[in-house]
Amino acid sequence: MSVRTTCPYCGVGCGVLASSDGTIQGDPEHPANYGRLCSKGSALGETIDLDGRLLAPQIGGRRASWDDALDLVAERFSQAIAEHGPDSVAFYVSGQLLTEDYYVANKLMKGFIGSANIDTNSRLCMASSVAGHKRAFGTDTVPGTYADLEEADLIVLVGSNLAWCHPVLHQRIAAAKEARPAMRVVNVDPRRTATSELADLHLQIAPDGDIALFNGLLAHLADVEAIDLDYVTAHVNGCREAIDAARKSDPLESGLAAFDLQEFYRLWAGTKKVVTVYSQGVNQSSCGSDKVNAILNCHLATGRIGTPGSGPFSVTGQPNAMGGREVGGLANMLANHLDIENADHRDAVQGFWGSPTISAKPGLKAVDLFEACASGQIKALWVMSTNPAVSLPDADGVAEAIRAVPFVAVTDILERTDTGDLADVLLPATGWGEKDGTVTNSERRISRQRAFLPAPGEARPDWKIICDVAAHMGWEDAFDYAGPAEVFAEYLALSGATRDFGRDLDLSLFADVDYAKLIPTQWPQDDQRFFAKGGFYHPDGKAKMLPVVAPSQAAGTGLRLNTGRVRDQWHTMTRTGKSPRLGSHLAEPYVEIHPVDAGALGIGDADIVELSAGRAEGLFRALITPKVARGNLFAPMHWTRQRSSASWVNALVDVGTDPVSGQPALKAGQVQAQRFAASWYGFMASASSIETVAKYSAVARTKTGWQAELAGNDRPDWLELIKHLTSTTGTDASFVEDRQAGTIRIALTRGDTLQALFFAAPEPVALARAHAVSLIGTETGGLDALAGFPGAGQVAPGATVCACMSVGINTLRQAITDGATSVEALGACTGAGTSCGSCKPELKALLLEQTSPLAAE
Repeated sequence: MSVRTTCPYCGVGCGVLASSDGTIQGDPEHPANYGRLCSKGSALGETIDLDGRLLAPQIGGRRASWDDALDLVAERFSQAIAEHGPDSVAFYVSGQLLTEDYYVANKLMKGFIGSANIDTNSRLCMASSVAGHKRAFGTDTVPGTYADLEEADLIVLVGSNLAWCHPVLHQRIAAAKEARPAMRVVNVDPRRTATSELADLHLQIAPDGDIALFNGLLAHLADVEAIDLDYVTAHVNGCREAIDAARKSDPLESGLAAFDLQEFYRLWAGTKKVVTVYSQGVNQSSCGSDKVNAILNCHLATGRIGTPGSGPFSVTGQPNAMGGREVGGLANMLANHLDIENADHRDAVQGFWGSPTISAKPGLKAVDLFEACASGQIKALWVMSTNPAVSLPDADGVAEAIRAVPFVAVTDILERTDTGDLADVLLPATGWGEKDGTVTNSERRISRQRAFLPAPGEARPDWKIICDVAAHMGWEDAFDYAGPAEVFAEYLALSGATRDFGRDLDLSLFADVDYAKLIPTQWPQDDQRFFAKGGFYHPDGKAKMLPVVAPSQAAGTGLRLNTGRVRDQWHTMTRTGKSPRLGSHLAEPYVEIHPVDAGALGIGDADIVELSAGRAEGLFRALITPKVARGNLFAPMHWTRQRSSASWVNALVDVGTDPVSGQPALKAGQVQAQRFAASWYGFMASASSIETVAKYSAVARTKTGWQAELAGNDRPDWLELIKHLTSTTGTDASFVEDRQAGTIRIALTRGDTLQALFFAAPEPVALARAHAVSLIGTETGGLDALAGFPGAGQVAPGATVCACMSVGINTLRQAITDGATSVEALGACTGAGTSCGSCKPELKALLLEQTSPLAAE
């Protein structure tokens, strides 16, 4: 029997039909996805096993009882508060929490401990959007709905690789464009990405060139008399000042050519129904809030907001970033979109909670919070459901900061994470599929996550753990809930009690809803948009257009590093890393580098690149491509100390933040690059886990066990290295070694069963990796396995393109050679693209690459 629940990945908030046997399907009745899922969502069933799970509390690395663990957490937090005041403690929480978890965490910290030192990894995701919304609208309001994406005549995607990071929204746009070919799509991104394949125009903007671009657009709109004077007069302040400031910007500072700017401005000015979708490329910047307001200015000036097919649209990275925002999850907010600086708002919330105190000022934002850990200000820290030792900028410095805190508690589902390894106390939480609650997606739609699996071991829901700690601190009555339904009911009651403040967050339609039967519903009601007729939340009811100044292009002696995500992985891979097919698409950390830059640095295909910034260094496989601009690099952020020896990219990112939002600038760091002088390169496949002991190691799960890409600059004793790499014991070894060429191949067998394969050479190892992996656990003879390639008449599938159907690039190339001339034809003969469809942009690019005239020369 399947259970209706919601995907735990990005902010799209897709509905899922899930069964305890791991069967996963998209929910055809959920309005976010109508049955569609991406590769990550489709593979959720492969991630619900108990391998590596934290199943009981631990104190100092040893199993402990819940009472002992809760007593210790409560004692150490209470002691710090008594000796150093409430601002000496902090919570760092997560968009992976459900709304009920978020609510009680904020109630405990802000209303009972009396500090606002509770921030969230959503600060890394969308804080600049929150700041921009509040400055323009008076509240953190997302005006539109997903339906606008299908009704728009022009969609502008800014700093958003939607095809990989929000694939289901990309699929909805692609389907709408196919149905209405006149729809136009513009992709504004420093890289050419999978999303660019859908675009009619790709604007390869310079890093942080967005304000110059949109200031230029605003000035152009004024020049061609496209300002909606009636709307502006009735509903907007600051239009003239914003236009005057925009005229001072030089659009060429965007890094774009004049003819591209003219085409974009012509399209935008001449199309009434425009949706501008923006994401991390806008938000994760030292001028992110101003970027947001530059975009909002253009929509406000033209009245293109709140009507079907028109408006600005922030899409969030975390599954419950919006729910967290609603209950005051950020350090500078109160629940129900109320303001912590407003005394009337504070009094109302404190009165409702009946709390002994309430924080009177904003708390420490994420980056500041960990700097306070490093300086000794924070005496007790509780990290919930996130991995800041990897995901924050200056990741090594953050790890040291956590280590410096006298007492650290971590709530997680896994026994080993980079952050959990630094904790004094580990508290086991239930994970997706085991817990109940609500989440809110990017279009303000509240949906239920429902349990379809039992809680494993001694794991407890996050809301329950928080309430248990509160009870041990002496506040049992205020945190005595029978379940998440009671928490949600209190949240609704608070919304009703504060409705007189006239904020946008109106949850009254949920008042009589049966929590168990709650269906996905938008607030304030389904399909309602904001601001078409004004009604903003500044005291005068008008919006504010802000004069914003484009930053000068940063000068530097190195390369600009942009960080981001890949299609089939999620954040620090604690969940997606369990799925063999998700790991098969891009199995190791890499850095994209332009051919000209690679040539100047002497870097060739498949070389290892050493990146450095200050004291931090990292190693990444070179991916030489013109899809990044000269002088720019791109590297994904997923790899951790658990999965790599030297490739957690955020260690290389500076701690610069937006001065308004506090959001880190993760998109334009300065780094130096050089070829790593490896003396050997290796590949290993093994039935047992592989340790990250080589200078360069990148480990991934496979269907037969594990694989690792390896490199080093000192030639080791090969058998000794293999002993350190894997726990495989009691095996026989077969060798093929060419001392003159410097190559070696080793097969380990136990009886007739192949346990491990190891290949090493002075150059990047050429072999059919998927074929080698498939032999593990079979009775293939050691010498046969060491060939590294399939036998005569067999074709190696090559690197995986379609993770859902396990289709490799060689299979696809052969299909194109055999006459497949469309994405649909490739799907018919190989299955690629017929499941979630996330690989379709890559299939299209492959078709263009192989069938273009240049490909035939």
